[in-house]
Amino acid sequence: MAKASQIKSLIQSHYENDHNRFDTISLQLAAHEAKSGHTALANELKRIVDKSKRNKDAHNPNVKFHSNSIDELFLHSRPNLEINDLILPENHKEKIEKILNEYFNQNKLKEFGLTNRRKILLSGQPGTGKTMTASVIASELHLPIYIIQIDKIFTRYMGETSAKLRQIFKFIESYKAVYFFDEFDSIGGDRSRDNEVGEMRRVLNAFLQFLEGDQSESLIITATNNISILDKALFRRFDDILYYDLPTIEEIQDLFYMRLKNFNIKFKIETISKEALGLCHADIVKICENVIKETIINDSKYIKKDDLIKNIKMTKLSYERINKS
Repeated sequence: MAKASQIKSLIQSHYENDHNRFDTISLQLAAHEAKSGHTALANELKRIVDKSKRNKDAHNPNVKFHSNSIDELFLHSRPNLEINDLILPENHKEKIEKILNEYFNQNKLKEFGLTNRRKILLSGQPGTGKTMTASVIASELHLPIYIIQIDKIFTRYMGETSAKLRQIFKFIESYKAVYFFDEFDSIGGDRSRDNEVGEMRRVLNAFLQFLEGDQSESLIITATNNISILDKALFRRFDDILYYDLPTIEEIQDLFYMRLKNFNIKFKIETISKEALGLCHADIVKICENVIKETIINDSKYIKKDDLIKNIKMTKLSYERINKS
């Protein structure tokens, strides 16, 4: 329910033609309704404001801000995964379980002036489980996940990227969820590097300010394939950092067992695990999917060892050709 002061300010701003103030109060009302659990009403209020802003901008030749709706900056889903779906070292699972445990006990922590881990940095090669980790955390916490589309944040207009980041963090404050910034190095690059232009420094400074000032109940997870190029000032803003590596032989075996457990296998997985060393988690999952599809199409009664080895070698050969090019 809107406060009397907000209703008064809303009416006053309308009759004074103070459109910016009117929009701000309307968004405050939307945020209040979202926190009260009235998600449908909150979304409707936000859509009305967004539509009004677009209409005003379309008829105003002086407007130079070309931002799309905030919704277009996200990919939204509700994953259905469990922590046991992750094939990772035990210390990684322990860190993830701490994140989950602290979230469910955040009221206890608040009594002692402490906060739960909400800002997490994931670092590692592509395909090693970073995106899946974010999805598992969202699923285990019964929260939606919003994947920020980094390519839609950056524009050629001065200051617009920082403005979009401001929009995103306002959204983070209004809607409790897991927010995943993938390819984070495009924002978090070292400000001291010679090739960093002034605009990118401003973007990173803006992100640092928004991240440090965030007091929402949402979880913010960022991921990078190259942690060495990140600005050192970022690290102290995160509550935890998880480093991802290529899977070990034991983890490769677990991946094969997990993906092929519903099909007949007449050989020991251990006999092919060494063949897959050097591949990432996503590669092994894809290999399993390809062999399963071949087995189904060919009406075979069991998974063939030769088919798995063939797909492993083809995947490695593809990487060799990419590296040579």
